[in-house]
Amino acid sequence: MQKIALSERPGWRERAAELGFTFADMGGEPYWDETSAYRFTLRQIEDDIEDPASELHEMCRQAVAHAVASEEWLTRLDIPRPYWDFVERSWANGEPELYGRFDLAYDGSGPAKLLEYNADTPTSLYESASFQWLWFEESRDAGVLGPTTDQFNGIHEALVARWAEMAPQGEDIHFAADRENPEDYATVEAIAWAAREAGLGAHYTGLSAIGLSEEGQFADDQDRVIGTLFKLYPWEDMLRDDFAPNLQPSQTRFIEPPWKAVLSNKGLLPLLWHLFPDHPNLLPAFFAADLEAARKGEPTPFADAIAAAEPQLARGFVTKPIFSREGAGVVITEAGRETDRAPDDSYSHHAHVVQALAPLPEFDGFHPVLGAWIVGRACVGLGMREDRARITHNLSRFKPHFIEG
Repeated sequence: MQKIALSERPGWRERAAELGFTFADMGGEPYWDETSAYRFTLRQIEDDIEDPASELHEMCRQAVAHAVASEEWLTRLDIPRPYWDFVERSWANGEPELYGRFDLAYDGSGPAKLLEYNADTPTSLYESASFQWLWFEESRDAGVLGPTTDQFNGIHEALVARWAEMAPQGEDIHFAADRENPEDYATVEAIAWAAREAGLGAHYTGLSAIGLSEEGQFADDQDRVIGTLFKLYPWEDMLRDDFAPNLQPSQTRFIEPPWKAVLSNKGLLPLLWHLFPDHPNLLPAFFAADLEAARKGEPTPFADAIAAAEPQLARGFVTKPIFSREGAGVVITEAGRETDRAPDDSYSHHAHVVQALAPLPEFDGFHPVLGAWIVGRACVGLGMREDRARITHNLSRFKPHFIEG
């Protein structure tokens, strides 16, 4: 894994604007940055990223099966009690999932470490699946990249195939997101584009435009009943909104399904460590309340695991709210001293988890995080973000990658 300085494509910003990539620059800084790219070997991609991410996803599915059968874990994950049955039934009925993104710490050697799983509403999909592939093809054609280079990027094709598995030809799918957020809209459009290629109908509707019919069904702003809804809106909010009692009676099929509420929750991290202790791709993780209880000598079922992890936690750990986005609420502590804190603490009223620190590598003053994309149940591509800070946030740069050797 190396960071390689490269020539930018002439006129790429104008091309981005033509394609609707309107957020290639944000906040006066580049968001898409092709002045350099990360180079991987095929072995690194296959052995250190693709196969481990696919395995992690299967472990996450086992975690769902464990959690939905446990009142203790549903409580710990702060899933509202009135909707436990809704979540459990969606799992029991095998409601299909579409996609997700693992955020991994990796420096080119040693196992990649799971930082978190964006399993419900992951963004940066358009950049990963489409614009990054365009960069690769044009850079290779221009001779900037060698003729034998490749990119780990089968995301779009996998989405098309997954939609064909999930819905019969001709079915109409509604796609909902915040109309005012260009990144959210780009994500939804990328997924809808794949659905159209799979032979499905795709209707976009703003989240705020969805209403409830007299029959108790969800409908769009043209009074069309919503049978299947892809929503870029997190389950932790949906299950707490005023319309939550209507979710199950509406008979709408939601993508992602309700059981993704277990995975779109950083409480997943201690659950995974509980089920798969010492797995090479996991970091020790515990609920902050359990860690505090164990250190006070108070009863906790995780006392032995916490004691075993204490030497690693003493070197460094990260505290995260179980519900948060784009690094909000994250605090890094090393050797007993706080060394980094995200400026946004708007999620800090939620319960917290503590995860052993996996320091991000540094390349030219930037710290990259790998985003391993899951479609269905397999890892199918890679997107990368980097920042001068050690906590990745919403304005962190997107960096392309390629495979050579």
